Amino acid sequence: MATEGTLKPCKNFNAENDANILRKAMKGFGTDEKAIIDVLAFRSGEQRQQIRTMFKTMFGKDLIKELKSELGGKFEDCIVALMMPWDEFDAYELKRAMKGIGTDEDAMIEILCSRSNKQIQEIIATYKRLYGRKLEDDIISDTSGHFKRLMVSMASGGRMENQNVDPTKAQQDAQGGRMENQNVDPTKAQQDAQRLLQAGEKKLGTDESTFNAIMASQSYEQLRAVFDAYHKMAGKDIEQSIKSEMSGNLEIGMLAIVRVVKNRPAYFAQKLYHSMKGLGTDDRTLIRIVVTRAEVDMVQIKQEFQRLYGKSLDTFIREDTSGDYKKVLMALVAQGGY
Repeated sequence: MATEGTLKPCKNFNAENDANILRKAMKGFGTDEKAIIDVLAFRSGEQRQQIRTMFKTMFGKDLIKELKSELGGKFEDCIVALMMPWDEFDAYELKRAMKGIGTDEDAMIEILCSRSNKQIQEIIATYKRLYGRKLEDDIISDTSGHFKRLMVSMASGGRMENQNVDPTKAQQDAQGGRMENQNVDPTKAQQDAQRLLQAGEKKLGTDESTFNAIMASQSYEQLRAVFDAYHKMAGKDIEQSIKSEMSGNLEIGMLAIVRVVKNRPAYFAQKLYHSMKGLGTDDRTLIRIVVTRAEVDMVQIKQEFQRLYGKSLDTFIREDTSGDYKKVLMALVAQGGY
């Protein structure tokens, strides 16, 4: 089962035409929001960057600044997110998560626990370029205790990744139930499962550093084998043990790793559900996931959403948002219709 995005590159793409349409949409009185959605929500990330370059080339103005001056509210937030290259957007969200009073640990966990080594390395470089600071230094000054260690581990981008194994493909194989991976060491998986058991369930108090060492360093394929072995030994799922052994942000972080390892689209489906369920909407999370996953695995996220909650993601977004904000989100997830 392959992962695919709901957002596909535009076939007859012409950056010059799009730049002209956007210029016209923002010129004079009022703004043509529909024209902006019809261009930006139906172009791939790469195409949007070409439009941004062409816009500056033709009109001597930065497209993001122009959009910011014309738009407002959550619609603006979503359009600006779409216009940023993915690594800049991830870096921006991490900076926002740690800026000012209070920390948005949820955003930190989601980004750092779900990106590949290569993506983390790019985020580190981009963060330094944009903010003149090391991502790790900001994490250290903004978090504490075992949660700080987990975030520093995740932000080092050093997880073992199977050579010559495409992580997306491995994820697909796991979802398809195929576990025959040559790079899994079953003996080590047994030993690590035993270590996790001794560090948690079999101990008064919890040895968090053992959990950290295994969860942060082992490849996804290896961790799946560890979780299977753990389930057989403990007679319960690793998630249940984490919930009873840990609390707060450390628990949320550890659970995020487990869920991403087991089934990444389902992890994002759960996050989307919780961003909209109940009173109020967590718009930052909703925008971040829709924008960052639209081209990657949104088709699978929607399938998982339907499976987990018996309702479509489209329906949830329609009922929870309104106006142009709703239109742009729907354009991104509903494959062409809004």
